[in-house]
Amino acid sequence: MSAADPVILGKALDWLNDGRNIALATVIQTWGSAPQPVGSLLLIDEDGNFLGSVSGGCVEAEVIEQAKDVIATAAPKTLEFGVEDETAWKVGLACGGTIRVFVEKLDPDPAKPVLRQLIEDTGARRKVALVTELSSGARRLAHKPGDLAPNLAQALDDAFRRDKSTAAGANSETFINVLNPTTRLIIVGAVHVAQPLVQMARALGYETIVVDPRSAFATKERFGDAKIFGEWPDEALSKIGVDERTALIALTHDPRIDDPALIYALASEAFYVGALGSKITHTKRVERLLKAGVKSKAIDRIHAPIGLDIGAQGAAEIAVSIIAEITAVQRGKGRK
Repeated sequence: MSAADPVILGKALDWLNDGRNIALATVIQTWGSAPQPVGSLLLIDEDGNFLGSVSGGCVEAEVIEQAKDVIATAAPKTLEFGVEDETAWKVGLACGGTIRVFVEKLDPDPAKPVLRQLIEDTGARRKVALVTELSSGARRLAHKPGDLAPNLAQALDDAFRRDKSTAAGANSETFINVLNPTTRLIIVGAVHVAQPLVQMARALGYETIVVDPRSAFATKERFGDAKIFGEWPDEALSKIGVDERTALIALTHDPRIDDPALIYALASEAFYVGALGSKITHTKRVERLLKAGVKSKAIDRIHAPIGLDIGAQGAAEIAVSIIAEITAVQRGKGRK
């Protein structure tokens, strides 16, 4: 998911409401083996209290000291740390990377409305980017390319698609910090392959949901703290919601369970729809879906047989192939 942490931005609003003078530090560029990705955030108040990270602990102390000056003067700063920088060596950035960090004071009047809207957007699983003019610290929110000037629209579109924040503009004078909703993986069918798949998805930070009306299959003992819906897919999916940051996979081989889930997913904005089974199984599936009124163009969205062809054997390797294909599609490297 995106590097920017909505929790940090929520805390920024809390601290402003508490009357604290605060600054926000953001990683705006990295080179080499940088310890934290672009978009990472560090929140600091005038007493040096902080939340978040811009370097995994390497340069935080120096950034916090600089932030105190930014709070006092209200003048934003851009800091750069690298292995050839004496300050970087002093504070511990000897990993071979270089980072640029933008530090700005958050004034309550302009910042609070932006933060409130941003928190509302992320809570509602809406794509949103916090766009900052680095020369002035002026910020606004963008939800689609048309919200920005033409010279920034493509950069925003790419940032949303790649799930990666970026500096944009002719001289990289604008920073687009993407806060995409968490990727949601809905697994229809609490079968054996679903168990390693849940573990891998959670390691990637996905919100993971298992749907299966068979109570003996969908249990906490088998799936830990994954969300479980013990209902028929069409009923469960209407409660869960399927949006453009959702991947849905059908694994049961039982048309009574898989087909309603696929029909629902194909009518949604899900970025990935996959189904387990051989080519013969999928041919029969296509015939059923056509009879159910699903258009051929929609059926073509199904990844079946599911997963990348890596010669997978056994549940764990099949799970690897599925996660790899979902990742490839999400990053624009595979068939959508």
